[in-house]
Amino acid sequence: MTDTLVVQIGKDAIFTLLLVVGPLLMIAMIVGLAISLVQTLTQIQETTLVFVPKILVVFLALIFMLPFMISQLRVFADGLFDRMIALGS
Repeated sequence: MTDTLVVQIGKDAIFTLLLVVGPLLMIAMIVGLAISLVQTLTQIQETTLVFVPKILVVFLALIFMLPFMISQLRVFADGLFDRMIALGS
């Protein structure tokens, strides 16, 4: 296994990680920002007001995005397994 191959696998792993988790993090950030704005405008400083809607929205987004996430992880795993088979030959 060459250094170039290791770097390429690491790059692919990081890209897949960002592709799978990035949208969920962006959704959580947008919801948190919106709730913080509402809290600032209404001067309601309740801590549970931040966590409960964010958890619900991220959970719903996870349910809708799960097929995409699984397909991206499958593509990465297939590429990784193909590389392992090529090394064994």
